[in-house]
Amino acid sequence: MKSGTPSIAPDVAASQHPRVTSRRVREHLERTGIVVVLAVLVAVFAIKEPAFLNVDNLFSILQAVSIVALLGIGVTITLAAGGFDLSVGSVAATAQMAASYVLVVWHGSALAAVAACVTLGVAAGLFNGLLITRLRVPDQLATLGTLFLLAGLQLIPTGGRSLATGTIMPDGTEASGIFPDAFLALGRLRLFDVVPLPVVLLAVLTALAWFVMETTRWGRVIYAIGGNETAARLAGAPTARYRIAAYVASATLASLGGVLIAARVGRGDVSAGHSLLLDAVAASLVGYAVWGVKRPNVFGTVVGAVFVGVLLNGLTMLNAPYYMQDFIKGVLLVLALAFTFSVGGRGEVRN
Repeated sequence: MKSGTPSIAPDVAASQHPRVTSRRVREHLERTGIVVVLAVLVAVFAIKEPAFLNVDNLFSILQAVSIVALLGIGVTITLAAGGFDLSVGSVAATAQMAASYVLVVWHGSALAAVAACVTLGVAAGLFNGLLITRLRVPDQLATLGTLFLLAGLQLIPTGGRSLATGTIMPDGTEASGIFPDAFLALGRLRLFDVVPLPVVLLAVLTALAWFVMETTRWGRVIYAIGGNETAARLAGAPTARYRIAAYVASATLASLGGVLIAARVGRGDVSAGHSLLLDAVAASLVGYAVWGVKRPNVFGTVVGAVFVGVLLNGLTMLNAPYYMQDFIKGVLLVLALAFTFSVGGRGEVRN
């Protein structure tokens, strides 16, 4: 006999087999952890309140989720570029006030109101991008400044009042315009009397954003900038322009969210948007854990938004005290993320 190696090899293989199986189990749990938690939530809510699975309620959840998801997709794009847009909630809130002002004060059309909101979004994104790339203001500080700037700006034209038909303006005049049906349809129309139009718009924009971020050169460069901006610049990518474009995309999506808010409630509400930022950020961060990609991604963000929407709707249907809902939401989000990342091993978060 030579060294006894043939008799040891089977033992080594046998000892490695449980490790391989364990690793595969961990990888599977890492990929499906958030989806499993979401499925468990749905099951629990359905058992506790059978009306939860009513078709109208499910589409109501998706309709509410559509606005948060749009803002979350914008945040995701900036995260992929190595930034972080904290101004999306204020952009959406200012956009819905701007749409209302165009309609009830200036007597504009639905098209004019949407155009005003999109213009506002592009301008806000350019402002953020130029602050960051030209004046070298850190992303979080620049967008935080824009957050406060827009939060105050939206209050000035109406003197801090919400805006609807009949509102008395600071100069004593009455806002006599109306919200036309064409505009209200953006937030209230249901296709085939079932599917809300905002859900359809979200599906279209999600597919478009996913395609751009995952399959085009633009998306690959954005991820490259987020991974190593210096390396991307040395490779010839115009990093400043791409980062500006990321913030323009984020603010434009947020402004469309503002359009949907105004169209849904039929007025300009000064309190709108207060919770949108936190929910959008939560959706974006949960997206890191979906399918174990551990990087910003559009599909994961939408799943994260659905996770938040299902949780809030279920808690409301179960009559959970309003002052407990944010705490419960935070606990479940932390547990879901901790479960996904810890079970998946010690892999690093990737941009």
